[in-house]
Amino acid sequence: MHKLNAKKRITQADVAQHAGVSQAMVSYVINETNVSIPKDTRQRILDAMKTLDYIPNVTAQRLRTNRTMTIAGIIPDITNPFYPTFERGIQDVVDKENYDFIIYNTDGRAEKEKKVLNSLMQGRVDGVVGVFFHLGFEDLKPLLKQDIAIVRLEARPKQTGDLALDNIFIDNIAAARAATTHLLEKRHRNIGILASRDGPSRFRIEGYKQALLATQIEVQDVYIALGSFDEEGGYAAMKNLLDLSKPPTAIFAVNDLMAMGGMVAIREAGLSVPNDFAVIGFDDIHSAKLLNPALSSVSQKQRNMGQRAAQMLFERLSGEIRGPGRSVEMPFQLVIRKSS
Repeated sequence: MHKLNAKKRITQADVAQHAGVSQAMVSYVINETNVSIPKDTRQRILDAMKTLDYIPNVTAQRLRTNRTMTIAGIIPDITNPFYPTFERGIQDVVDKENYDFIIYNTDGRAEKEKKVLNSLMQGRVDGVVGVFFHLGFEDLKPLLKQDIAIVRLEARPKQTGDLALDNIFIDNIAAARAATTHLLEKRHRNIGILASRDGPSRFRIEGYKQALLATQIEVQDVYIALGSFDEEGGYAAMKNLLDLSKPPTAIFAVNDLMAMGGMVAIREAGLSVPNDFAVIGFDDIHSAKLLNPALSSVSQKQRNMGQRAAQMLFERLSGEIRGPGRSVEMPFQLVIRKSS
């Protein structure tokens, strides 16, 4: 048998020789260090890399730096359009930092969150931006002890003591209060809510209640319709409201998917939005403005939120920020369309 001629792997030494510089200088350019390098020298090195078809040995680079060069995004439901947009924001920053990005989907289940945590504890990533419905900061301590940076998307600010565990959030109570107040300003007095038991829902229910009580309207438990955090849950919850002897005339849904499911149930009952029911959702996902009528919603500006979360993560990884965890509040915006 004849041996195949294996193509010699081009090394940093080959690039250095071709460019007429030291190997250390090549390493500085490849690793994008802060060492000052003359512009023409840097260009010569880049030209040599291109001419020789040099591909950096990422594995060796990771061994030298003791970094995986990988960030994990942990989300409860990849089919909910809110989360891919949030993850896109994270990737905007991760790509600029020349890191890899992997996404874990937990379905919002405790056992899956724990499984992901165990996987990450095997040293697979340098940092995590996560949405955890069940794991608290005590559960995340082992990752922090391994110097894995963590930023959580939370429903409210959280205290983490001396732990370097960062949080990013919007004021869900205030946002839900604003959405409900919008319906009150439209002269609705019987306002229902499509809600769930998951994630930020309880804070949005609290905001809904606060808006009613501020207008001296009694909170009616029958108008708090619970379902899963998706279209099916919104549909089933709305059906329950429609079956009441005195249904509400306006609906606040704790996310846009539940709002969309509710609008389907309204149409199936031979009623219309907004003539028979005013509807406002939460998240302002891309398809909200494509509905007929277009859905009013609370925008969290989730791509911006993902970008800021990733920036916070790299501030930790670079050592720019040290010490106790931070809670960073992001803005929300009420987006009013035809549905309300």
